Amino acid sequence: MVLFFGIISCENEETTSSAETTQVMPAKKRASASIGIVGDPDDIATQTSGGTMLMGGSTDVDEAMLWMIDKSGGGDIVVLRSAGTDAYNQYLFDLGNVNSVETLLIDSRDKANDPNVEATIRNAEAVFIAGGDQYNYIQYWKDTKVENALNYLRNTKKVVIGGTSAGCAILGGIYFDAANGTIRSEEALQNPYHKNLTLQKHNFIDNPFLRNVITDTHYDNPDRRGRHITFLARVNKDWDIRGKGIGVDEKTAVCIDDNGKAIVFGIGYAFFLNQYFYGPERCQPKRSLDWYRNRRAVEVYKVPGTTSGENHFSLETWNNGSGGGWQYYYADRGRLKISY
Repeated sequence: MVLFFGIISCENEETTSSAETTQVMPAKKRASASIGIVGDPDDIATQTSGGTMLMGGSTDVDEAMLWMIDKSGGGDIVVLRSAGTDAYNQYLFDLGNVNSVETLLIDSRDKANDPNVEATIRNAEAVFIAGGDQYNYIQYWKDTKVENALNYLRNTKKVVIGGTSAGCAILGGIYFDAANGTIRSEEALQNPYHKNLTLQKHNFIDNPFLRNVITDTHYDNPDRRGRHITFLARVNKDWDIRGKGIGVDEKTAVCIDDNGKAIVFGIGYAFFLNQYFYGPERCQPKRSLDWYRNRRAVEVYKVPGTTSGENHFSLETWNNGSGGGWQYYYADRGRLKISY
């Protein structure tokens, strides 16, 4: 089955056959969280290859979905969400060659620990996490059978996992959990320890190449960028990590293969952020962020999306790409600036 979220190690992974290398868990009955399935309800096992798909929100990117379907080998796709409908089922089934598409609405920890929910996820050949409220995903799914099943898929069975908007926000090894609600860039830049700026690390989905990466979406809204650099400042200040970030515009997606090649599909841009060298000069509660470093605090590779996906960036090296260009983000007394 394929799982769609709407995402850690730095090791390359090889394409494997789930039928040959994994033990399929029988789903004895439809999971309590199932709100619909199209296609063949009987499970099949196909040859899959791992990957991660990060989508920026709004209209879904067909080319990225087809990339995910191809990685599934035409198997069973599972869509995960905590609210909403089964609208992805028919869309994905009609888009590509798949055995089935099923949506699980997992809106409680009881459902997240249902053995039949776990079996349905483990039997998937791809997973997609829909948009919504990312804190619901954390409070309902973290430290449950759902979390275990997702990490099994990504790192043992070698199955692609994707997500859009809130589903993308939880796929990094470091993530903004929105436990106290969202935060605007102005609020974050003026006070990096604002009560709404709540981060977690290395305790949920273990995605290759994304261990020290924090994602953000709807990036064509300029307000997202100031908070993203503040996330990275906090990561360095609090945990002594030279963090990285991936920002994705709406109607755009980043598809990461097993070699760390991040292909950009869609009509917008993807942004790959990397702390250039030193951490912030000032990152303190109730004080504006100052991360100047000669106007080179965070280096950013900006890549335009296309329908054919010829533009890309390497998450293995974080310094090699094609079709994009370099720029730098820095914070000057609580204001985001960009240099070239």
